[in-house]
Amino acid sequence: MRASTIAMLLSALALSPASAQAPALGKLEVKAYQKIPKTKTAVQLTQDTALGRHLRGLVMDRLASRGNEVGFSGGNVMRMDVTYLDLLGSGGSGGNDTIGGQPSYAAPGSNPRPELPSNRLARRDQIDPKPSATLRLYFTLYAVDTGKVLWAATSSCAADGTRMESVGEAMIDAIFSDADKSRVADAGCPI
Repeated sequence: MRASTIAMLLSALALSPASAQAPALGKLEVKAYQKIPKTKTAVQLTQDTALGRHLRGLVMDRLASRGNEVGFSGGNVMRMDVTYLDLLGSGGSGGNDTIGGQPSYAAPGSNPRPELPSNRLARRDQIDPKPSATLRLYFTLYAVDTGKVLWAATSSCAADGTRMESVGEAMIDAIFSDADKSRVADAGCPI
């Protein structure tokens, strides 16, 4: 009995965000194998970050407003993965990652590189800030006693580093607006 429970839990964990097929940018996908049960649900982050903690609080609020009992332990566990990918390094660090064009970890006097212009030449009111980062949210709800996946959702939006929380909030609102039906829809991206 115990070996079969462990095998089911391992199969549920195999449905990790890395193996899940992500929807197109700006879309969300909900797979409702059954409605989200009203029993107590624990929302757990796969990686503990400030953005993840903030968005987990919103998910717990949305579940509570649906009538679910939420907490940090329960009969059902919702795994939540918040992935933020910034290919151009525009995460709002203010340019503190480089010192004189060098990486911050470079030793003094090591292979100096010329500083490149950071902005194209144009009037400031004509420059459109283009988001260079992607925020992806993955949710997997499973029953602890059986290991059965009950519900899953993925969503992705383009964003810039300064508005990640508001983009994540919009994505969570779009997912939980009709969470009990399987669907592919617009992710509610504000940018």
